[in-house]
Amino acid sequence: MTRTTRNGSVTLARMLVLGTPLLLLGACVSPAPAACDACAVAARAEATANQALATAQQALARASQMYQRTLVK
Repeated sequence: MTRTTRNGSVTLARMLVLGTPLLLLGACVSPAPAACDACAVAARAEATANQALATAQQALARASQMYQRTLVK
């Protein structure tokens, strides 16, 4: 009985692990306008996040340079 339950849960877990990425990919590939809009919004959000990260890294580098100058003086 335990063995059957374990195999069933393993099979279910495999289906979830293997099926979830396919469902997410299917949302972006499907011709429905809502899915295309969602993918476009996600792409814009990623671009905005990358730009914010680059700006934050530049600010950190600048602050680090200014701090290093105060240590030298």
